[in-house]
Amino acid sequence: MRRLALSSLFLAVAGLALLSTRSDATPGELRKVIDGVWFREGDLQKYGHCNNIVIEMKDYLIVVDANFPSGARATMAEAKKISSKPIKYVFDTHHHGDHAYGNAVWTMEGATTLAYKGVVDEMRRYEPKRWQEAAGTRDDVKALNRDSVEPPKQTFEKTPFVLEDGSRRVEFLHFGWAHTRGDGFVYLPKEQLLCTGDAITNGPYNYTGDGYIGNWPKVIAKAQKLKVQYVLPGHGTVGGPEVMAGESQFMKELHARVKAEIGRSRKLADLVEMDGDKPVKTSLRMPESVHNWVGPSLPAQVRDAFEEIAQKKPHGEILGGK
Repeated sequence: MRRLALSSLFLAVAGLALLSTRSDATPGELRKVIDGVWFREGDLQKYGHCNNIVIEMKDYLIVVDANFPSGARATMAEAKKISSKPIKYVFDTHHHGDHAYGNAVWTMEGATTLAYKGVVDEMRRYEPKRWQEAAGTRDDVKALNRDSVEPPKQTFEKTPFVLEDGSRRVEFLHFGWAHTRGDGFVYLPKEQLLCTGDAITNGPYNYTGDGYIGNWPKVIAKAQKLKVQYVLPGHGTVGGPEVMAGESQFMKELHARVKAEIGRSRKLADLVEMDGDKPVKTSLRMPESVHNWVGPSLPAQVRDAFEEIAQKKPHGEILGGK
């Protein structure tokens, strides 16, 4: 079954940005979360941008997520307003375009792009097809005049990978396959602050096509073992441990309810209405307790969960790639 390109996905979820849980949040502006850490909510509605985090070290800055090229430039400009320190590292939490397609923008300015090795493996699996699709719809990707995404310049396999300079300790972690095979987290143990990428979002922003829905809560459970006061998600606004709990519960409910329908001999067509190859409506209902994570992507999420359970393998293996 043909899938929607990720570039189309980003446009599909763009209208959800107004569902932010904070009425005073201003997409595109850096705001301080704690001393030395700033959060930039990506303008999803206008540009399809992910969130970015800027972490100040003694002599340099770390940026979480490369974003799309336009998001990279906007974050770079904001970072210069708060510090004269150079941006030394940019961490890709995963391979999706809104988190990694700006890699070349950062490296051209002297930064080192960094990721868990699974990010590069995913790029090999899905690129250059997705890059070329994005270049057909996004001027900022097309303007880079490249055949494919630039992979991270530095990767790690053993976790945690640590950057520490006497002023702050930053841990880069991989807990397993949730949103993608390469999901990375950034953890500041002293500050009890966790940057999650799209393995944990604060709102209805979950793309499950490359995911492993059945394993997703297990990944979150590992993150929940950390001491966390601040959760900085890949999309949506800053929250606390309740965001991790809510995301986990949403995935558990999605998997359990679809599995129950399969147990009643329901077919995919009974649960999801299609418009061509696009899921547009679902009869499945989710509980009020996870309403923050329920949105227009639910029909696709139900389809993905159904296929994962029926075929007994992670949906990312069904979606394929190279």
